[in-house]
Amino acid sequence: MKIATKFESVTVLLPVINETLSLKKTIEIIEESSSVAVKEYVMIVCQKTTKESLEICRSYVVCDPRRYIIHHQKLPFLGGAIREAFDLSQGSHVIMMASDLETNPEDVVHFINHAKSNPHSIITASRWLKGGTFEGYNSLKWFFNFVFQKFFSLIYKTKLSDMTYGYRLFPTSVVQNIHWEELRHPFLFETLIKPLRLNIPVIEIPSVWKARVEGESQNTFFRNFLYFKIGLKVRFSPKARFLKQSL
Repeated sequence: MKIATKFESVTVLLPVINETLSLKKTIEIIEESSSVAVKEYVMIVCQKTTKESLEICRSYVVCDPRRYIIHHQKLPFLGGAIREAFDLSQGSHVIMMASDLETNPEDVVHFINHAKSNPHSIITASRWLKGGTFEGYNSLKWFFNFVFQKFFSLIYKTKLSDMTYGYRLFPTSVVQNIHWEELRHPFLFETLIKPLRLNIPVIEIPSVWKARVEGESQNTFFRNFLYFKIGLKVRFSPKARFLKQSL
């Protein structure tokens, strides 16, 4: 698998369901700090995407159809949306994030700066590093998240502190050559552990997670236990199975 040796530009992936003001603010903040580095925004919509949200996406396309792209997903759920968007990405690197401000868009410039110095690495956000935190996070979920991170960092023999937070920058060639399996939220975990098994270097930066103030989350509490299935499967599967070319 050929990996980027230089940062040239980034594709920003934004799944959209019921976000309006938060979607606008996300793009606004990224544009203020990193417009030169952003090649394109891919806004992924589905049947559940509200009319108001879709209208905002279309307004961006009208302004600049080369930089703003609407993709109507065919595979279901969040994982299906991102998997399809990975294959559409034209930048040398790609950022996976949310459009509801749970992923702090002010961190994008930091992702890009790290990628310029480490173009072959994955840059991932951590809520557990010094400088990162959770705001408005359920205390029970906080406890289970802590235990989960410790457990899987142990079995993967890594010092990474936050393996499930779906806020990451990847070399595009990495995500386009890996065979992805998950369709729901455990896909976010899969996007880190498969590259780890393939010895792709990963750099963590601190980030603040804030509970969304607009719309509703599409991930339920009990669905979080599905993360264990993919986590254990990837840990004990042959690496060759993770690459598309080996299928």
